Amino acid sequence: MQCVNRVELCAPKPESSIPSLRMDPFPWYAIQTRARHEKVVSRCLRAEGLEEYLPLYKVERQWSDRLKSVELPLMRGYLFCRMDVRQLPAVLRVPGVVHVLGYGSGPVSVPESEVVAIQRLMASEMAAWPCPYLRAGMAVRIRSGALEGVVGRLERVKNQYRLVMSVHLLQRSVALEVDPEIVEALE
Repeated sequence: MQCVNRVELCAPKPESSIPSLRMDPFPWYAIQTRARHEKVVSRCLRAEGLEEYLPLYKVERQWSDRLKSVELPLMRGYLFCRMDVRQLPAVLRVPGVVHVLGYGSGPVSVPESEVVAIQRLMASEMAAWPCPYLRAGMAVRIRSGALEGVVGRLERVKNQYRLVMSVHLLQRSVALEVDPEIVEALE
């Protein structure tokens, strides 16, 4: 299986191309790729005639002599592909594909509304960037700063995240506000 390697320029989408919910015979599936292979897999799936979607966001990177704007995958290591499950063997043969997400019984589709929501966000050209997937009640660890390595439970009060640290023997807890960017979920 060959894939043409070429540079494609992204142009702003006209208003008429803003995605909406539609009834398509095939659902979306999430495809995990090898590290930094999302764009290659996207091009190869498109070359195979499959509808794929790789949301990209722009970020400024400092090089030794200049500041450069680069496009990175919004969901690092993943992209979406609309396909019939009978096309699964062909998708798995694409260079850079690790697997199609699912359970032991096979791939599981991503709800159309979730993919359309991401497509609409990206078409709006509003600022969007990746952030940790956090839920209230999760055990988390602080990744950086003065409290690096501290473990606690994440709570959300109104629009603020708080890390709750407990001393179980005393049955007491202490809470502090944290930026969700500096915490990571514990396995």
